[in-house]
This record gives sequence, structure tokens and C-alpha cells, in this order.
Amino acid sequence: MAEDTIIARARRGSGLSQRALAHRSGTSQPTLSTYERGTKPPTLTVLERIVHTSGCDLDLTSRVRFTNHLGSRGEPYVVPDRLWRLDLETAFAEVVLPGHLHWSGPSRAYRLAERADRARVYEIVLREGAAPDLLTYLDGALLLDLFDELIIPPALRKAWAPAIDRYRNTTP
Repeated sequence: MAEDTIIARARRGSGLSQRALAHRSGTSQPTLSTYERGTKPPTLTVLERIVHTSGCDLDLTSRVRFTNHLGSRGEPYVVPDRLWRLDLETAFAEVVLPGHLHWSGPSRAYRLAERADRARVYEIVLREGAAPDLLTYLDGALLLDLFDELIIPPALRKAWAPAIDRYRNTTP
């Protein structure tokens, strides 16, 4: 399945049909459809207009860079250079971790809105996850809040310390 385009995500989030969004943003429905399918790219000006009409804004976010670290027994950990934010719906969703993350027992649903469940998911993802897993399940502000309480190996805690301390040591 192809990844959704920005326009498709914005339109669905607004609840508008292609026809309604096209009309409101001053383009044709067939053209909007080609933008959504990714078969024709809009100019930046057109993209901004369509996204704005859908009730969203385009925003720049810095890319997170990851480095690989080894634990005391050679276990691999992935560590970012900075923290990131998830949208609220994702940050507090109910999730079932995939088998490559939660391999030591039966699958179960975790409610990220509940602190204890969120802490458990964060522990698992920090220990077992690759970069895409971290970006999917961890919210930087919520991780910062939980970090000292998480039960994680000392080597992992030490590897993450620069990213965590970067935000703890900021002054308003």
C-alpha cells in the first residue's frame, strides 16, 4: 500500500470530500485526485493553499538522526540526537506491539493514556526498537517525564542521557 500524500492526509483529517476540498481551494477534483495519488506533484504554493483550506498548516521539523550503541552484553540500541513529538491521538493511543518488539510473551493491548502502560511500552521500545519503532511509539515530552522511572539497562540510560539532558537543562 502506498504511503498517503500530505494532501490526502489533510483532506481526510478535515472530513471533506475531494470535490468539496477542490472547490474550496480553487482547483478541480480530477487535479486534486492526481495530487492525492502522487501521480502529479503540486507546486508548493498550491500545496500550501490546499492544506490550509483543509484546516492544516505545513510545518518544518528537524530530522532526527540515530546512532547505534552496544549494551554491556553486546545488545544493540538505537539512540537519537534529539527528542520529537507525536500527535496527541498517537501519543495516547491503544497499541499492540509487533512481535519483533514484544517477543517474550503473548500479545496484549497497551493503553498509552495510562502512565503504567506507557512506561512499559517505552521500556520495551527503548530496549528492542529500531529507529522507525522509536518514532512510532515514543513521544519526547512524555519520555522526558517518565525517563527516570523506566526500568532499562544502565548502558541504555547512559546512551540516551545526552538527548534527555538536552531538554532538562534548558532555561525558559
